[in-house]
Amino acid sequence: MKTNVIETGTMNTTGTIEVIEKTTPFQGYFRIDRYRFRHSLFNGGLSGEITREVFERGHAAAVLPFDPKTGEIILIEQFRAGALAASMPPWLLEVIAGIIEENETPENMSHREAQEEAGCDLGRLKKIGTFLMTPGGSSETITLFCGETLRQEQRSSYGLEEEGEDIRTHMIKAEDAFQLMREGAITNAITAIALQWLELNQKQLVKEWQ
Repeated sequence: MKTNVIETGTMNTTGTIEVIEKTTPFQGYFRIDRYRFRHSLFNGGLSGEITREVFERGHAAAVLPFDPKTGEIILIEQFRAGALAASMPPWLLEVIAGIIEENETPENMSHREAQEEAGCDLGRLKKIGTFLMTPGGSSETITLFCGETLRQEQRSSYGLEEEGEDIRTHMIKAEDAFQLMREGAITNAITAIALQWLELNQKQLVKEWQ
């Protein structure tokens, strides 16, 4: 099977991809696909045959709640096994995020997860962008928003018990979160992207949402 890819990438690259074989060596809650392929080279011709496994875990959305009246944001804190495996502190400060379910939009997921993970009602959403998380080995994308905080139900912890979630929320000034990021306390990539975007766009966003 041959697939021509036209005008891909940010630099308007054109190229050809020849998919020789695609198999699925593992199918569980997640899936692993194995690709054998060749692709066109920048200096002309085709590459040799390459084999890569791709982790298929679905696509996600994430949202950073922001109150334009108070300048406060909501970050969540929870245990992450991946951070433990990477020998990093496993309780991470993060934005609200989750997997997009079948027939669900990223916007609807953001509202749903804000309720589940932070007891938070969101109003307007401002899309920040859609990002590949680990394109060298996974197809996962995350669509990231900044969301208008309308109300938060105060509880000691949040999350779905049946999913093993134990989540604590932190409502802090955006400027304090920017400082945490500069100090290296934010180790989750999508959270860093959200905070950097808000630092650059906070004044304009407040004008839009007033």
